[in-house]
Amino acid sequence: MRLDVVTIFPEYLEPLNVSLVGKARAAGRLDVHVHDLRDWTYDRHNTVDDTPYGGGPGMVMKTGPWGEALDDALAGGYEAGAHSPVLVVPTPSGRPFTQEMAVELSGRPWLVFTPARYEGIDRRVIDEYATRMPVVEVSIGDYVLAGGEAAVLVVTEAVARLLPGVLGNAESHRDDSFAPGAMADLLEGPVYTKPPEWRGRGIPDVLLSGHHGRIARWRRDEAFRRTALNRPDLIERCEASGFDKKDREILSILGWSPEPGGRFWRRPEAVEE
Repeated sequence: MRLDVVTIFPEYLEPLNVSLVGKARAAGRLDVHVHDLRDWTYDRHNTVDDTPYGGGPGMVMKTGPWGEALDDALAGGYEAGAHSPVLVVPTPSGRPFTQEMAVELSGRPWLVFTPARYEGIDRRVIDEYATRMPVVEVSIGDYVLAGGEAAVLVVTEAVARLLPGVLGNAESHRDDSFAPGAMADLLEGPVYTKPPEWRGRGIPDVLLSGHHGRIARWRRDEAFRRTALNRPDLIERCEASGFDKKDREILSILGWSPEPGGRFWRRPEAVEE
């Protein structure tokens, strides 16, 4: 996979050289090219923004530098043999970034990121390149950052770990929280490793039992507990038909009941607790 990132803060992308992303780059699984947008400015102040038409606070990133930068980045990619680019636009007004989207993007051969600053990029830039390639406008959460570079790091790490040969164990990502089909979209429960006791704290006996069925059940029950506590909305939108008898038992203990419509709801007393 090839990644191109156009930014006014190339140094912000240094984490792309470490951890799993760095490993993917070193192994040749990920070909990353970071471009400084100011290289396509021609005034002594390297200006990339201007005041918005219609008035209002803040500044808007200009069409000129972005257009030339993207043209050159795309030309360089095509010359290197890349194909089928997708423009990824980090923006608070984009689609929520999910594990499903990460899987979708991991199947693309070439991603081009446009992390903006200020009030964003002149919309004509996005509309222009939407005529040449698919555009994915993506939000990593319901909050506003100073710029889109952090979103690039989040998306890249989520995508890179899904590439073949990046994770040491090819099955590692299959039971991730939010992985498609992973435990009815429950959050992962707690995990433990050696030593068996630390500062007076042990580990659940079931994990030492060697009984794989009981261990699997314990893990699923803990996943239900954590999901009910931190993300009850995930349970609320699950179809009750997807839960077996043991699932229903733990949900009942946690204060959930089935409704005629085929979903579960939290009993009022459980919410108060």
